[in-house]
Amino acid sequence: MIAHTIQLALAPVFVLVAIGNVMNILSTRLSRIVDRSRFLIERHGQTEGSDHDAVVREMRMLDRRIAIIGRAILTMLISGLTIGVVIAMLFLDGFTSLNLNRATAVAFTLAIALMMYALLLFVRETRIASASLRIPHSFMEWDRKL
Repeated sequence: MIAHTIQLALAPVFVLVAIGNVMNILSTRLSRIVDRSRFLIERHGQTEGSDHDAVVREMRMLDRRIAIIGRAILTMLISGLTIGVVIAMLFLDGFTSLNLNRATAVAFTLAIALMMYALLLFVRETRIASASLRIPHSFMEWDRKL
């Protein structure tokens, strides 16, 4: 009986590992954004005119990215906790007379939905980052043959 329960719990454990890996990526992105924000905060008081406006625009964009990454991390965390509940429910179901099949399926589906939402937030953040890093058309010198 315990061997069967452990086998059932393996799939959620692999999902938990994947969630951990994505959280690592998200936290690395967040730390880079925070480092850039700190740099811009230092520059904020030292700039004027269009340079100052550029600093403020970038700070606003970074603030939006921080909020999105924060939501993605929180969503992944809740997803991971839900997977933990799924694993606990599998063992409770296996060792008691409770029938938790439906509740376990609902919890697992919720965990996957939360993970998918967090991944959508991740894509949104990377799209914002990509849009802010576009090379201005004027630098491309498209009229020159290279």
